Amino acid sequence: MFENTEKQERALLLSLDTGEYDAETSLAELGELTRTAGAEPAFTLLQKRPAPDAATCLGSGMAEEAAELVKREELDLVVFDRELSPTQIRNLEKLCGVRVIDRTTLILDIFAQRAASKEGKLQVELAQLRYLLPRLSGQGASMSRLGGGIGTRGPGETKLETDRRHIRRRIDSLKEQLRDVEAARGVIEKRRRKNGTVTVALVGYTNAGKSTLMNRLTQAGVLAEDKLFATLDPTARALKLPSGKTVMLIDTVGLIRRLPHHLVEAFKSTLEQAAAADILLNICDASSPEAGEHLRVTEELLQSLRKGNQEDFSRPVIPVLNKWDAVEEPEFALRIPGAVRISALHGEGIDELLKAIEENLPEKTFDVELLLPFSKSGLAAKLREEGAVLSEEYVAEGLRLTARVGDRLYAAVREFDIDPQRNSSQ
Repeated sequence: MFENTEKQERALLLSLDTGEYDAETSLAELGELTRTAGAEPAFTLLQKRPAPDAATCLGSGMAEEAAELVKREELDLVVFDRELSPTQIRNLEKLCGVRVIDRTTLILDIFAQRAASKEGKLQVELAQLRYLLPRLSGQGASMSRLGGGIGTRGPGETKLETDRRHIRRRIDSLKEQLRDVEAARGVIEKRRRKNGTVTVALVGYTNAGKSTLMNRLTQAGVLAEDKLFATLDPTARALKLPSGKTVMLIDTVGLIRRLPHHLVEAFKSTLEQAAAADILLNICDASSPEAGEHLRVTEELLQSLRKGNQEDFSRPVIPVLNKWDAVEEPEFALRIPGAVRISALHGEGIDELLKAIEENLPEKTFDVELLLPFSKSGLAAKLREEGAVLSEEYVAEGLRLTARVGDRLYAAVREFDIDPQRNSSQ
């Protein structure tokens, strides 16, 4: 058996606190991202300034201090906790003598490692190229992609030295391929809705335990690691509720503060699929002091995805406080209305969660047998579009069919129900 002798990169993490957000919390999160990418966050430096410096983002004194630390400790990498311009990257690399990457590049690198499906790989490459296109001119060591290391991986790595025109053509090709994938998924989603299949999406901050919960509920065998973005590609599995009703459970990519907009755009269709589910489980790590903030970050992104969509997005959202067995101050839950407390790892609270799902199920569907006069052919089209036609047969009196409908759709066709008893009871 061959051993992996690749040396783990040691990184210096840099942060600039301008008061826009909690810089210390974000820097701690950057450390987790760095570990997830495969490097060791060896040192951190944080500077408070009213605004970023145009040349190096940090002030000149702090930039020199960072360069000395890199050389003295023989570090391999500098990771900056904000998006840098090509000029800032080039200047910092010249000072430090090692590769410099920003938060966006780091997250893109993690996504490149995690993408497994065709759609996931297409989405990651599209995000990488969109981010790199305006940055191709004048980049320093980061343009040398043959050396490997964090920030150099991904489907697009061999294309980064090519000209802008070629990259634009590649972006157009990726968009077209993604449209095909999205169209195929749209057909499946439409079929689910016509068949009355209810979808329940697991959404939430990365590393909140969504995949562990998915495995607990459905034995799906989804990768569940104590790492950020352990799940990138959506997974769908059937879940049978205690009442006997079966719903489709969807596990989605985890979210994070300041998720790069290139990724949000590339993964928009996947995230919109989750936002459009009939029920959303907003899962957070209840043992984290940032749990409330994590719930808010997820809700804000879901709201942004709903804007401008013509559908009714008043879907029920159930806050799920996972890892409850590790919570030191249980009164935390009292401040979150409707929250369900669980431990996906140990199975605690799962019955309460299933009950909450059942209580929030959308309009119930049922099968009816109808006889539509030939003059009412428009109703048959409405049944095909909004319900599910299970069988149909032309007879002398008109069209006899069996359809799966909800209460609202049934109200439009009830006078043609062959079963007089149901007609009078509805």
